[in-house]
Amino acid sequence: MAREIPFNSDRKTEGDASAELRQLLLDQMGDLLHAENQLVKALPKMVKAAHSPTLRRGFSEHLEQTRGHVQRLQEAFELLGAKAKAIPCPGMKGLVEEGSETISDGKEMPEACADLALIIAAQKVEHYEISGYGSLRTLADRLGESRVARLLADNQAEEEQADELLTQAAQPLFEQAA
Repeated sequence: MAREIPFNSDRKTEGDASAELRQLLLDQMGDLLHAENQLVKALPKMVKAAHSPTLRRGFSEHLEQTRGHVQRLQEAFELLGAKAKAIPCPGMKGLVEEGSETISDGKEMPEACADLALIIAAQKVEHYEISGYGSLRTLADRLGESRVARLLADNQAEEEQADELLTQAAQPLFEQAA
């Protein structure tokens, strides 16, 4: 015999839950928009601090990708019929501050070590973004927003590519530092 579930007037209806999930998606996209905007300002400092031409070029190319991430997020907001609104992202603020400290500390290090420290700071950022985009892509999929999910997946794929390029850029630096 099926167990009877008592009526609870406080329970959310399926429509309410969907609206709350949609708002969660918008809020978290706003968080990532703010994060990406912080990176647009921080990456030129990373370019300037890098000694390795490969690393400098990688940071420069990722700056252009990051500008594209901002545009994709703005497009995703439009697809959802919402105004693109950046919501302060304290997580990225902390990572950017850590990157600034890494740049400052690197002035006292051998070049290869300073560049490796930059790579470590940058990979922390990439992993933060990869997890954010992955989670939001899944949420957009669950809400039936396949075009939004595609935009978020494209950003995620570029973040994963940037992470891999940083790993590759580190290899010769390990040899130089040893």
